Amino acid sequence: MVNLVAAQKPLMNGLMKMAGVQPYLVEIEPGTVMNFWVPCETVKKPGKGEKKVTHLEKPTKPVVVLVHGFAAEGIVTWQFQVGALTKKYSVYVPDLLFFGGSITDKPDRSPTFQAEFLVQGLRKLGVEKCVVVGFSYGGMVAFKMAQMYPHMVEAMVVSGSILAMTDSISVETLNRLGFSSSAELLLPNSVKGLKALLSVAAYKKLWFPDRLHKDYLEVMFTNRKERAELLEGLVISNKDATIPSFPQRIHLLWGEEDQIFKQELAHNMKEQLGETTTFEGIQKAGHLVHLERPCVYNSCLKHFLASLYAEQVNK
Repeated sequence: MVNLVAAQKPLMNGLMKMAGVQPYLVEIEPGTVMNFWVPCETVKKPGKGEKKVTHLEKPTKPVVVLVHGFAAEGIVTWQFQVGALTKKYSVYVPDLLFFGGSITDKPDRSPTFQAEFLVQGLRKLGVEKCVVVGFSYGGMVAFKMAQMYPHMVEAMVVSGSILAMTDSISVETLNRLGFSSSAELLLPNSVKGLKALLSVAAYKKLWFPDRLHKDYLEVMFTNRKERAELLEGLVISNKDATIPSFPQRIHLLWGEEDQIFKQELAHNMKEQLGETTTFEGIQKAGHLVHLERPCVYNSCLKHFLASLYAEQVNK
């Protein structure tokens, strides 16, 4: 029987190419390969006698990097944002390691490890500066990128995420949502488990036939062992938690009904990060704010980007 989610992938790929991006595999180092969706205009067509693209051109527009969360790969997460941004920006959508076509033989599983390889991949693609937009798990990776590579990351937009997953936040969140572990919540292995994840992630109740849930589980939840290790590597002790000093502008763009990372966490984070951080809530949206209310989300995102680059011009 045909997997409906897998069958839709060629259509999604075609739509994304029409929107201005296409997939490109980058070998970071032997044993580590990352898949990126890159601007079509940067892809140099193979010459005569060449079977594939040998290198890419540098981006010519301001760069926006969209970093996905834990339940889907990059282009599925950001399918409604790509086309809204490509006219004015060079958009890059990575698949983090153990998602999509990205894989490594390295043993590290921390957000720092994800951030380091992501930056190496972007540099190989000719990206020197960028704005990073991070959702959920991708937000934690984005914070690490901004902390470690401030000269590359000009600014951040973060949705449904926190600086780091501490013991206390992890325990409180799981107890409140009624899950025994992060893996039970974020790595469902049954239709019932996927429905439970969607019920806490979305503001409105979503209905899909069980067949579609089953097909989604088969396609999107690969590399389960490694992803479970990523979840283990995510949690840090309360005593190890620190508040970095970020020189970049940070915009927290939140679904007001987010049940996984509630608004209170975002407001507390805003206070901790200081004057360079702003908050904006989107009504009638939960954790999946960019998918539930894409038009509003895109408008807020584009407004932030326009104001950011207008400031740079006026300096």
